[in-house]
Amino acid sequence: MDPDDEVCLCFRVSLRKIRTFLSVENPPVASLISECLSAGTGCMWCVPFLKHLHAQHKRGETPDLKVSPEEYASSRLTYHRTDERDAETTKELDRG
Repeated sequence: MDPDDEVCLCFRVSLRKIRTFLSVENPPVASLISECLSAGTGCMWCVPFLKHLHAQHKRGETPDLKVSPEEYASSRLTYHRTDERDAETTKELDRG
């Protein structure tokens, strides 16, 4: 993802905003990312991704998602239809 791509599609919260929030606020737990423009409080699709970004931040890495915005949005639509996450989109989460 590029920094201006949205991680939380419900509230249009970009990767850049989440990175800045993590850097400035350094939240002790991932759930506090919801204080960043309500990220993760809508459809809940992005919650595992927010946890992943938080874990990367805690390890001193630059938070990033290795998925295209198109694939991410498409997988979210599938999630809403089936209530299951696409393994290909979430494969990085399993490694991190």
